[in-house]
Amino acid sequence: MLNPDDVTAVERQLGRAPRGLRAVAHRCPCGLPDVVETAPRLPDGSPFPTLYYLTCPKAASAIGTLESDGVMREMTARLGADPELAAAYRAAHQDYVKRRDAVAAEAGVEPLPPGMQSAGGMPDRVKCLHALVGHELAVPGSNPFGREALDLLPDWWADGPCVDMPAGEGDSK
Repeated sequence: MLNPDDVTAVERQLGRAPRGLRAVAHRCPCGLPDVVETAPRLPDGSPFPTLYYLTCPKAASAIGTLESDGVMREMTARLGADPELAAAYRAAHQDYVKRRDAVAAEAGVEPLPPGMQSAGGMPDRVKCLHALVGHELAVPGSNPFGREALDLLPDWWADGPCVDMPAGEGDSK
């Protein structure tokens, strides 16, 4: 069940109302949500493949810096050279799709079409570190590139929460 304070925090983080919000999948050390679980289909029925959505703007900015530094290109190149890494990344993809399909079944909605690529470029390339980090934060140990990216990030929460919450809000740790 979603706490109204969490919904408020996510709205402030995104600068808009969240779509398809189901649950908080991970909390930042500051106590606010930083990854949410979203429905595989939005209320209008359109597909939304990002099951774990990174909402913290500080984390998103730090990840954007990694992306602009070419980290995704290096990671993708390693997939072709390291069979064990490629197998772990395929397993991450399978985990992601399995979890997303389970959410669809629980919600009573049609799963996304077979073959629809899971988030972040899985399983063949690294396309979006935000999605991979969201997966790793929500399901620790699930995503090798999400873990690598997390290990490269600064402590984005160190100087305080990413959004201000009025007194009494945001205390739903």
